[in-house]
Amino acid sequence: MFKKILIANRGEIALRVIRTCAEMGIKSVAVYSDVDANSPFVYSAYEAWPLGGKTSRESYLRWEKILDIAKKSGAEAIHPGYGFLSENADFAEAVEKAGLVFIGPPASAIRLMGNKTAARELMIRNKVPTVPGTENAITDRQLARKVARDIGYPILIKAAAGGGGKGMRLVESDDLFEESLDGAAREAMAAFNDDSVYIEKFVEEPRHIEFQILADNHGNIIHLGERECSIQRRHQKVLEEAPSSLLDEDMRQRMGEAAIQAARACNYRNAGTIEFLVDKHRNFYFLEMNTRLQVEHPVTELVNGLDLVEEQLKIAAGEAMSLTESPKHFFGHAFECRIYAEDPENNWAPSPGVIEFLNPADGPGIREDSGVTQGSEISLYYDPMISKLCAWGRDRQQAGRRMIRALQEYQISGIKTSIPFLIRVLEHPDFQNGDFTTQFIEKEKDWLFGERKEFAEEAALAAILAEMEEKKKVKLVAANGAGSPSSQWKTIRRKEQLRSQ
Repeated sequence: MFKKILIANRGEIALRVIRTCAEMGIKSVAVYSDVDANSPFVYSAYEAWPLGGKTSRESYLRWEKILDIAKKSGAEAIHPGYGFLSENADFAEAVEKAGLVFIGPPASAIRLMGNKTAARELMIRNKVPTVPGTENAITDRQLARKVARDIGYPILIKAAAGGGGKGMRLVESDDLFEESLDGAAREAMAAFNDDSVYIEKFVEEPRHIEFQILADNHGNIIHLGERECSIQRRHQKVLEEAPSSLLDEDMRQRMGEAAIQAARACNYRNAGTIEFLVDKHRNFYFLEMNTRLQVEHPVTELVNGLDLVEEQLKIAAGEAMSLTESPKHFFGHAFECRIYAEDPENNWAPSPGVIEFLNPADGPGIREDSGVTQGSEISLYYDPMISKLCAWGRDRQQAGRRMIRALQEYQISGIKTSIPFLIRVLEHPDFQNGDFTTQFIEKEKDWLFGERKEFAEEAALAAILAEMEEKKKVKLVAANGAGSPSSQWKTIRRKEQLRSQ
């Protein structure tokens, strides 16, 4: 096993890896930008080295400097976390050439599965179900238009070199094809420096289901079950759960076997995720592979009793992973809510600033993976995620109730957060019944963003009480020449009433 590793990342995922290293007796090396100099992950690591700069390009994407620090610090391996350099095949190759170990898959697998059209071709050859569409990137516009007409609108035009919704266009009719193709190609070039795009049939009423994969160097490839990731805004996940309420045992087995086949096809090693779309008829199709640890990995850990970072380290060190067969049963149910510093009711506008007060939720079944503390600044330079709040329960209902309770307990001020929005999602009857698709947020926007009648009366009463208190204070000032402060308990109660909206 390694004695020291470098973590080429920041925030909650850097701290997450640091904690597992501490439990395994491995020394951790953090690297940090100027913006992150006072972040918890920096002072939690065994040692920390400055990268300088503020933006990602000036800091966490400077892989030559990261490699130099790794050598100087005596690190034997590099964990990339997620984002930044985690799916950069050139970086993975450079790590190996430097005589270090990349804690992740081979560069060849990253490169192959990072190209969406190449991955699609590979899945078709290996009989993994794929969405109907073009097998290769579009080079002939007339032929592409014929494919679109043959498979039928609506279709998706997608960037071959990336994901996350960038370079993607939904085309609902033939007259919008050319305009959408040009727009997708321009956006793909801007985001990935590659304007290659391809066509897929738009799956109507889809669910987004992904399978966690582990593969070691001893011939073992297993899955750890699925995660439900259908609650999304702008193609970005905001709430995940494991297992999915959609799957029965037969469907789970078939999808798990397809996920293992996909990993085997690209000679995969370490932790990875196979993403599928499931249509309204319960047909499933390969979407893409994420060749890294996922943001939402904690829910899989909670229902399997495994530490996925520990498994990554074991595999990278050449050891066998803890399990050699895919589990047949899960331990309860788990949710993860991504708490962002943003304003959902203002078109998800970022809410940068200093966290003036922070008292996270706690209690039975609650886990939080966070990279901030009271006084931390949420910067515009990086992703605005504050933390990942998880709730585990013996079943979906208990886990859901615990998550609502934890979100209601969560106290934070100085910035706006997505907490009220997440509570509304969890309280929605369709969500509680497991009846939702990736269009849930758009479809239910009146419920999720509109004024809730059950809170309107409370808010009005709180406003009246506040006004009455202010009038009392004015009368006291007039009578006595000085005002005595109103009860702090009343003030706190009013704030709680307003906060509960």
